[in-house]
Amino acid sequence: MSNSIEHLLPPSWKPQVTAWLAEDTPSFDYGGYVVGEAHREAYLLGKGKQAAVLAGSPFFTEVFAQLGCEVDWHVKEGDTFEPVKHVATVRGKARHLLLGERVALNLLARCSGIATKSKKIKDLATGYGYTGIIAGTRKTTPGFRLVEKYGMLVGGIDPHRHDLSSMIMLKDNHIWSSGSITTAIQHARAVGGFSLLLDVEVRTEAEADEAIDAGADIIMLDNMEGAELVSVARSLKEKWKGQRKFLFETSGNITEENLQERAINEIDILSTSVVHQSVQHIDFSLKLRIPEPESMED
Repeated sequence: MSNSIEHLLPPSWKPQVTAWLAEDTPSFDYGGYVVGEAHREAYLLGKGKQAAVLAGSPFFTEVFAQLGCEVDWHVKEGDTFEPVKHVATVRGKARHLLLGERVALNLLARCSGIATKSKKIKDLATGYGYTGIIAGTRKTTPGFRLVEKYGMLVGGIDPHRHDLSSMIMLKDNHIWSSGSITTAIQHARAVGGFSLLLDVEVRTEAEADEAIDAGADIIMLDNMEGAELVSVARSLKEKWKGQRKFLFETSGNITEENLQERAINEIDILSTSVVHQSVQHIDFSLKLRIPEPESMED
């Protein structure tokens, strides 16, 4: 049995593609009128100047499936390709190829960009000797979260929680509104039950102590860096050894430039939005092949 990340997609994802097509063509398709319904073949080309990871092929394929077109992939999902690469061939009516072109390319460009950046960050961290978890964040684009989280998975990182219902995360505003870390954790555990992990953001070692004592599963050491981050993590792990099970997470202001000093094995989870916010899209184009003119016989 072969597993594919595509198998994770929920039943709701195909209607989303329908909505994206409706958004792009809410009324008449004037360009489609011009080109008509002659059957054509188009090449999907992966361009740009650097190697990239292909991600988002199910979304691309579904766009054209809903328009009665077929897609043959020449690069596998998750594979790295060097530009310029003939990534896929799309066949169908000319107006349908052009009708789906921009929606499909936009999906593929962003998803592949996220996968490419995710793989780069993970590979860098691994190269620095980091053995923990690299994760994205929930700072995703409304209405496009599924594609962005999917891209993280294809790139080989953890997508972190998908929504507010996936895991309980208590940040500074939750704690301030509740009065204390302990009270916030007690209230969250009362309704979240045993099946949800509880991630609590803390600013100091004392706050981390309180969160661990109250039963947090993950301790987010917010915006701690360098020697302080290492010192606090080591101190707390030694203090609570054999008494509590928990993970340490760090986040905030993580870049490729400072990744080496943040990717320390005292920290179990390194979560960053650098893999999906303001990420460089991968350049793809869809070029219709012009049929060869028929030869004239004497």
